[in-house]
Parts: sequence; C-alpha cells; structure tokens
Amino acid sequence: MGKKEEKVKDKKEEKVKDKKEESKKEEPNQEVLKEEIKEISLEDKLKSAEDKFLRIFSEYENFRKRTQKEKSDLISGAAADVYKVLLPILDDLDRAKENIRQAEDVASLKEGLELIFNKLTNSLKSNGLELMNVKEQDFNADEHEAITNIPAPSEELRGKIIEVVEQGYILNGKIIRFPKVVVGS
Repeated sequence: MGKKEEKVKDKKEEKVKDKKEESKKEEPNQEVLKEEIKEISLEDKLKSAEDKFLRIFSEYENFRKRTQKEKSDLISGAAADVYKVLLPILDDLDRAKENIRQAEDVASLKEGLELIFNKLTNSLKSNGLELMNVKEQDFNADEHEAITNIPAPSEELRGKIIEVVEQGYILNGKIIRFPKVVVGS
C-alpha cells in the first residue's frame, strides 16, 4: 500500500471514530432528554393529581355545607309546622282569657276550657304525638320513671302503677317523655 492509500484508510478510520464519538455523545443527550421528558410527565401527573384532589375536596366541603343547611332548614321547617298547629289554640286561649273576666257562668268556662284542651290534644295527635296510658299497668323501668313506692291498696296492684304524677308521651313510636309514676309495693 502506498502512502495515499494509508492516508485514505486513516481518514476513513477517523471518520468512523468521529461518528462513534458523535453517536456516544448523542446517546447521553438522548438519555437526558428521555429523563427530562419523564420528569416533566411525572410533574404534570403530580400537578393533575393535586388539582383533582383539590377539586374533590372542595366538592366534598360544598356537599357537607349544603347537607348541614338542608338539615337545619328541615328542623326549622318542622318546628314551624308545630307552631302553625299551636297558633289557633293559642288564639282560643287568648279569647278564653278575655271571656273569663266577664263570665259569670262557671259551667260555660269549664266547657270552653275542655273544648280548647280537646282541640290541642287532637292537633298534637294529628302530628304523631300520643299520650301514654299507663295507669294500673305493670311497672317497667325501661318505659316508666318511678318517683316513689307506696304500699299497694290491694294485692292485685302490687308492682303496678297506682298513680301517674306526670304523663308520658310518644312521638311517632318513640318515647319523648317518660311518665312519672307511683308504684305499689
């Protein structure tokens, strides 16, 4: 081989080496680019997850506030319904109070008072309130509140309710006030 051929061969080898070095340089650059793309995509995913979390959290807070408001509206609405039932009775009591000053007939006052009482009990019954009729029933500590024990007037009334001091009431199947009773012993 001649010098020319060797120079051409050397140039070819140099070109091959340069290409290898360039490809080696490009490979790390490509790896760095890939890592940057991964980091960017991970950051985007993290940001979207945080955004999604904040949206869900704010939706939950809005839901919680809305349900609390609905609950308070429902309670105040129920109270308003009870007051609407009681207002006509209050009007009747007001009229009765005015008539007491002028009335001379006690029987008519008693009759008027009984009419008002019946109107009140019927109105409350229509809204689910029931009077507990417990006289002469067996005493049950889960349903009655014993104030005292007295000697039973007869053997049959032993362990039974002899007297009701304060009436008990049931609202829609649930006891809202236990009757206070005297029990025979």
